[in-house]
Amino acid sequence: MRADREFAYGAAAGLLGDLLLGDPRRGHPVAVFGRAAAAVERVLWQDDRGRGALHTAVCVGGAVALGSLAARLVRSSPAASVALTGAATWAVVGGTSLAREARAVGRALESGDLEAARARLPHLCGRDPQALDADGIARAVVESVAENTSDAVVGALVWGAVAGVPGLLGFRAVNTLDAMVGHKSPRHLRYGWASARLDDVAGWPGARLTAVLAAAAGPDPRGAVLAWRADAAQHPSPNAGPVEASFAGALGVRLGGTLSYAGRVEHRPVLNGGGRAVTVADIDRAVRLSRRVGWLALGAGAAARIGVRAVARAVPRARGKGRTA
Repeated sequence: MRADREFAYGAAAGLLGDLLLGDPRRGHPVAVFGRAAAAVERVLWQDDRGRGALHTAVCVGGAVALGSLAARLVRSSPAASVALTGAATWAVVGGTSLAREARAVGRALESGDLEAARARLPHLCGRDPQALDADGIARAVVESVAENTSDAVVGALVWGAVAGVPGLLGFRAVNTLDAMVGHKSPRHLRYGWASARLDDVAGWPGARLTAVLAAAAGPDPRGAVLAWRADAAQHPSPNAGPVEASFAGALGVRLGGTLSYAGRVEHRPVLNGGGRAVTVADIDRAVRLSRRVGWLALGAGAAARIGVRAVARAVPRARGKGRTA
């Protein structure tokens, strides 16, 4: 079996496993990586960019090396390669957990239990829930679903299509490190700089693909494209901007504005300013769009691998015919 088919079958099995099983409640591989990364930080930490870069290199390099070793061990067996790709995909994607948490907040809001919604929101994002009313919580959930569609699903599939199991594990390592040390706290302002920058680079292709697919799969493709073009560049994040703007336009809602993180207030640009305010019903609409985008990303990644392989095989043949002529 060719490597492109092994990726397609394995990644599809992994996405299906995530859909049916979700994340394990104990011993999740990402949590294991997080504990290892925290142990490395305890050894290396200094208020210094160089030490932070070393931390990033050790953790990401270790994940990529582990993936490379595992792929090498099973490369002689197509069935084992598919199984390994499926297991790695299931381990690194988080679409089901994302949908579950978003809908849990939505159910609390629908029942009028604002305190339950506030208690659940930190499972999705770092906003200060006490600073939000029901509409603000709904908007935060939709924004989190949009951003995490790229971070927790599409980005991993993109790097899996590029580099197989090492790409899957490497991307999740980069994204997890950014969540751990990449934020601008006093402790991590310098130490987490390398992780944050690497996450921006690694997330760039997945974010653009997510925005394209949200426009293609959403109810208002034209609105998604217009919002992306008009507003994405104003967002402070180079990757969250296109994704959130495209989701906002596709769903016809208005995202962005004033946000509060643990008492720190940020005034972000409004995305799709002509849209309406987010309602509770938009949470489920965002989740459904996220699901469609994830499966389309799998198809795009598999098609890209097959196409690249076909071109790679065709070029030597064409050169050989040219020399014969």
